[in-house]
Amino acid sequence: MPRSFSEVPVDLVKGVGEAKKKALLQEAIATVEDLLYYLPRRYLDRSVREMVFLEEGPATLVVQVKSSFLAHGKRSRLMAQVRTLQGHPLTLVFFHGVNFYRYALKADAYLAVSGRLEKFGGGFQMVHPELETLDSADMEGAIHSGRIVPLYPGNDRLKKASLDSRGMRRLIDAAFQAPTLFDVPELFPESIRKKHGFQGRRWALEQIHFPESEESLAEAIRHLKYEELFLFGALMHRKQELRRRFTRELWPLPYGKSALFQQLILNLPFELTAAQKKAIETIVTGCQRDSMAAYLLQGDVGSGKTLVAFALALHYIENNCQVALMAPTEILARQHFRTLSTLPGMLPGVHMEILTAADTKKSRELTIDRIKRGDANLIIGTHSLIEPSVEFESLGLVIIDEQHRFGVEQRELLRRKGKNPDLIAMTATPIPRSLCLTVFADLEPVLLKEKPAGRKPIKTMWLTEERRKGMYQSIRNHVSKGRQCYIVFPVIDESEKLDLRAATDACEELRTAIFPEFKVELLHGKMKGPDRERVMNEFRAGRVQILVSTTVIEVGVDVPNATIMVIEHADRFGISQLHQLRGRVGRGSEESFCVLMSDSTTDSARERLQALVDSEDGFALAEVDLRLRGPGELLGLKQHGLPGFKLADFVKDRTLVEISYEDARTGGDLTEAAVQAIRHRFEEGVIVFPN
Repeated sequence: MPRSFSEVPVDLVKGVGEAKKKALLQEAIATVEDLLYYLPRRYLDRSVREMVFLEEGPATLVVQVKSSFLAHGKRSRLMAQVRTLQGHPLTLVFFHGVNFYRYALKADAYLAVSGRLEKFGGGFQMVHPELETLDSADMEGAIHSGRIVPLYPGNDRLKKASLDSRGMRRLIDAAFQAPTLFDVPELFPESIRKKHGFQGRRWALEQIHFPESEESLAEAIRHLKYEELFLFGALMHRKQELRRRFTRELWPLPYGKSALFQQLILNLPFELTAAQKKAIETIVTGCQRDSMAAYLLQGDVGSGKTLVAFALALHYIENNCQVALMAPTEILARQHFRTLSTLPGMLPGVHMEILTAADTKKSRELTIDRIKRGDANLIIGTHSLIEPSVEFESLGLVIIDEQHRFGVEQRELLRRKGKNPDLIAMTATPIPRSLCLTVFADLEPVLLKEKPAGRKPIKTMWLTEERRKGMYQSIRNHVSKGRQCYIVFPVIDESEKLDLRAATDACEELRTAIFPEFKVELLHGKMKGPDRERVMNEFRAGRVQILVSTTVIEVGVDVPNATIMVIEHADRFGISQLHQLRGRVGRGSEESFCVLMSDSTTDSARERLQALVDSEDGFALAEVDLRLRGPGELLGLKQHGLPGFKLADFVKDRTLVEISYEDARTGGDLTEAAVQAIRHRFEEGVIVFPN
């Protein structure tokens, strides 16, 4: 019985010598499986059709050589006289490689010629067509013409080894022409193949390289897209199952039994939203299982995720567990620390600490010591929390805020500092379902779509430069009434490459020429920590009326009195980032405004900006963002270990994503071939095992 093609070295394929083997290995093509999954980048239709010589254009014809001769003039050239099978005369012209073609074009030989048909001297000619010598006029065995022809990715190394598209076609055809050399094991159970009408894995691979028709090519692509998504869905399901096998050593109190939680609820000056209550109950109830729990808490801007996270943390703290909350920026970490410090549920039993890279050496050492001894039970910090020097006494819950800014490994490094603690990953960037099923399949989603009562909608408008003067006057009117304003820029300093108004120069102009009657300050990520903190404190206190900033305020800034945001060069931002920025206003009971300044006329920019004007729903905007920008830019998916699929597309194939994931979840045990394929394609850097 032939071996699986994953076990057969590529140099056993006819035509692979040492030079080709070396070039293939440099492209990570070591086995026949690797070779057959080296997929075409595009196709040329070189099908032969009945031709009537009436117009010029690309064509593929079967011809028979009649004669050839050298013609001399300004440029010597080889002229080959041929006739099509329908008897039409045609001249083939070669300016280069004359000696090669002179001997290759033998009289009466049949050729498939592909090139541009053009009128010349009362007849038709093709200049330097691509040729394929045929055994007969019926084109049996032709792989370079007379059909839909694949073109492959290439580089200088492959070309040097004669492995351009033509060479790869020869090699892949040679592999398929040796049926006893290898076996192509099926990945899916028979039930799935029948359910989706798949004709088999080998058939799909043959058709994607040498399609018999456009229909068979489309079916092969569907099969292999599903295969990629099914395998990755199976991997994510495996991660979920692995996590459930590991028991935690620390448990929170049952829902409703926490005195700290009850104290928080009784003393809040407002009532939790129905969505917040449901999220807390869902997560606390789920965390009563013996196995470790992991949730993805998705909340739109202003939905109250931080309060939910704190309420959940109280259950663990009361049960003598430590809780770690990791934020991506110092500003966000300090905002959390400040917010939680002022909540009425902050009792003597809650000992909170903050740890960031900006802390002094002595301060860090003291904080780390308190964490290690267990004196601190609610620890808020940045990446500093995952440093080797930070040890926890009884870490029971890990909360990751703005989780898309952290990689899988960073998330797991913090979790591994405990004994299989529970995990809550929070995001204010709503994630479309197709991405949740793949990237975050090991996390159970919990949604917060409801905003606290009393908050008014944010009026969003898109203005061009000609309306700037009126916009400034509107700011003056609102600030004169005691309100505050953000003006956000995409860059800090002027750049010759970017024609943008820089925040530093704009701040000076706003301070001296436009709003001299108000206090205007600048905030950006390159400022030292104490300077940033000073500016933010001044803004919170109302002593700074207009804050000129970069996207450092995108998350974690909560100033209810700020009711106007102006985003300069708004077309340079993505929808999700604009929505995040807009969420810095509208945090109080006053009417708030967001102004998108842009003169862009590109279709993409106009669609993004109009989407912001039309909707405040972050979940709906995330769908638009996914369609316009794709998953990579939306979430920074490289950090999550998401592989670059060769064929599947999260936007175009969203239905297939959901179908394949459900099949992987309910399809029973994986075949051995599927397990091997997962390991070969995805597992490294993606699957992170619990402790």
